[in-house]
Amino acid sequence: MSPRTNDSASQDGRPRPDEGAPEADGHEIAEAVADSGAESGADSGDVVPVREPVREPVRGRLLRLTACAAALAVAFTGFAIALGARDDDGTVALSSSPGLPAAQLAGGDLDTSVKALQAHLKDQPKDFGSWSTLGLAYVEQARTKGDPSRYPQAEKALNRSLKLRPDNDPALAGLAALAAARHEFEDALRYADRALEENPYSERALCSRIDALVELGRYDEALKAAKVADTRRPGIPVFTRYAYVHELRGDVKTARRVLRQALDSAVTRGDIAYVATQLGQLAWKQGDVKTALDHYARALGADDTYLPALEGRARAQAASGDTAEAVRGLEQVVSAYPLPGPLVLLGELYDAKGDTSAARDQYALVNAYTAIARANGVNADLDTALAAADHGGKKAALRAAEAEWKRRETVHTADALAWALHVNGRDKEALPYARRATAPGYKDATFLYHRGMVEYGAGEKKAAKASLRAALDLNPGFAPRGAAEARTTLKALETK
Repeated sequence: MSPRTNDSASQDGRPRPDEGAPEADGHEIAEAVADSGAESGADSGDVVPVREPVREPVRGRLLRLTACAAALAVAFTGFAIALGARDDDGTVALSSSPGLPAAQLAGGDLDTSVKALQAHLKDQPKDFGSWSTLGLAYVEQARTKGDPSRYPQAEKALNRSLKLRPDNDPALAGLAALAAARHEFEDALRYADRALEENPYSERALCSRIDALVELGRYDEALKAAKVADTRRPGIPVFTRYAYVHELRGDVKTARRVLRQALDSAVTRGDIAYVATQLGQLAWKQGDVKTALDHYARALGADDTYLPALEGRARAQAASGDTAEAVRGLEQVVSAYPLPGPLVLLGELYDAKGDTSAARDQYALVNAYTAIARANGVNADLDTALAAADHGGKKAALRAAEAEWKRRETVHTADALAWALHVNGRDKEALPYARRATAPGYKDATFLYHRGMVEYGAGEKKAAKASLRAALDLNPGFAPRGAAEARTTLKALETK
């Protein structure tokens, strides 16, 4: 593979056509947080024994969690309002200014591009190409800003494009991206295939097809799709996916080589930030904290607001013992866009400092985010299963994991189901899923830790010792809570 282009990638995508998702108001979210908080208090202590926190009055805690949920809703609402006022039909419109071709989204400021497109479409509402470009831009905003409220707007824009020009491939590719973002991967594959029938060289459709196959657990097909995409449209969007498919199959060397090629070819600040962060994440998963921090520094040098790089740097800082900086970085991330991953990590760091009240608030906000995501058509069962298993309701975790496994059988859903079964005391049932998660060779310390704890619970102590040791050898600081439990359990196994 030799890099030849550097268009930016939008990684996700689609809904059900013509079905708008209901809005979630602050009252509904507050109720969701209150309910989940009650369940959390009942279950979380069964996962890992912790010091019982001093309980504050129920009314005071409810008010505080409601305020947290309201703040989360305001963050999303404020972001939507900042982009422009809505017309009666729900689309966003601004004052007149020149339109913007799709190619310019790759190299320009995304928010500025969206404003220009909105203004252009107010003057030229029958421009099907600009409607498809606006839809894709909304998907990209949702991905990079952590704002699922963009998805219903993306759906309307893309469907309007198709209404004006049926079967135009940019709109079909946009619906594929939107379906993947909403974790509707069968739909993503269907739309990508339709787009490729119209245009076999559609980069967006080629990439969404790889994404869908990966997320459906069809890894051999995903590798073939990546090779086809590399032949037809080589460039950063394809290279990063090609690398990830190899990483999932345990070929870290090829993944690293391809990502380095991609970074060498990157020109725009967005591409540099994106690819450098991918390299940082790859190094982090292999336990190479110094190299990971170097890559994150390069990413943030290109874009100091890039959330995945800020989160990745915080994880690496926490692993290297710089907890104060890690907390500051994560607080910056979640104050802007509170996503489940950084919320859980921040909560665990607060827990480690003994600030259990602040930690519980972060875990509760995961449920608030999930409520907002679902209100905007996003299937959030995988996030729910993982967060609830460690910090919420055991039964809720299992329901979510089982539902996700029925939809798609991937290494990530296998791991989530294994862990949900484990926290419910069903380790023998969990064992095949834990082993399936690590079978393709994907090197992830969390997967190995989960497998080791499942093996321990199932009475397979020799296997448990090997898995836990492998997790800590691969990445000693993979997670504050998980790494500590892995060490404690391994020590107990080695002294017997």
